[in-house]
Amino acid sequence: MIETVIPIAFTLVALAVVLNFWRLLFGPDAPDRILALDTLYVNTIALLVLFGIYSASNIYFEAALLIALMGFVGTVALSKYLLRGDIIE
Repeated sequence: MIETVIPIAFTLVALAVVLNFWRLLFGPDAPDRILALDTLYVNTIALLVLFGIYSASNIYFEAALLIALMGFVGTVALSKYLLRGDIIE
């Protein structure tokens, strides 16, 4: 069962990545682009977790944790910049 579910999940999450990238490039305004970037991080984490399950390797789960941390910090920094005009104040 897992042999059929993983390729379908890869395809659907890859499609979500493409659609998020489209929104990131052609978003109507800055908050939409920040949200697209945040969702792109989440989808990248999902791809890494799926590949970790597929290859039975723990290194992909650790990489997913690192990307989650960087994604959170990046989203907070971009949101603060959008609200205030600077990050550290």
